[in-house]
Amino acid sequence: MIHIKDLKSGLNIFKALSSDIRIEILGLLNTYESLNLNEIAEKLGLTNGAITMHIKKLEESGLIDITTAVGKHGIQKICYLNENMLTVDLRSKETENVYEVDIQVGHYSDYYAEPTCGLATKDSIIGEFDDQRYFADPQHINAGIVWLNKGYLEYRIPNYLKSNQRFKELQFIMEISSEAPSYNNNYPSDIVFSLNKIELGSWTSPGDFGDRKGNFNPQWWPPHLNQYGMNKLLRINDEGTFIDGCRISDVRICDIGLHQQSDIKFKIAVSETGQSGGLTIYGRNFGNYDHDLVARVMFDVVNS
Repeated sequence: MIHIKDLKSGLNIFKALSSDIRIEILGLLNTYESLNLNEIAEKLGLTNGAITMHIKKLEESGLIDITTAVGKHGIQKICYLNENMLTVDLRSKETENVYEVDIQVGHYSDYYAEPTCGLATKDSIIGEFDDQRYFADPQHINAGIVWLNKGYLEYRIPNYLKSNQRFKELQFIMEISSEAPSYNNNYPSDIVFSLNKIELGSWTSPGDFGDRKGNFNPQWWPPHLNQYGMNKLLRINDEGTFIDGCRISDVRICDIGLHQQSDIKFKIAVSETGQSGGLTIYGRNFGNYDHDLVARVMFDVVNS
């Protein structure tokens, strides 16, 4: 996710989006996932020379990324979307009350896992594949990827609010997918989110993606395993609970009963009643997005 916190910092992106052709290129990459320059030019009915400038603008803005590959006609440039979400804060954040923490995906406070399952750091697998005992290994806090067929991961979010402050909104940003043996791009899984044992709602992951190498996966990560997930934004506020702006339940932040002394326990679980296609969560050094589990707390100051 690209998050523009003030308008001036987003000028390059706004300029990149000011062209109808560049918007069409983004649409093609959204549809086909990746295309080379010849394919983009052909689909838009333009020359390679005309496309090159637009591709450069999109790459400079960070909206797309480019890799090279050897093809029948020499080295080709392959383009794909660098992010799947763009958010813009139109109001200045200077006066907004917010704090943000990054939590390593292996730094869970509680778990339950059934095979296929495992976890790995950027350097190696922790223990052995499909042996849930290693979820308790002290090295688990350093994991950059965690996967399980059935079960859950629970994370403890620090509560820094003072007595005159009130929770306004909680946000969680995470890269997640299903969990299939090896990988399977068509492998639905209903993933349930809870906060302090109150179910917030669920999201259906369409698959466990492995058709191409994840952008940040270490070189040793086997190509036959899952490679990347989908970046999702979960928000709980006074209006309800949302994923990527779509309402998933009417649970509001006031229903959680948070206050200054509250624990904040965020749980991600494989549904026990829906499509049980497992869960994978990607952190820094794995997947397509270079971040861990991001927790953002927004709050109001209450006048005494």
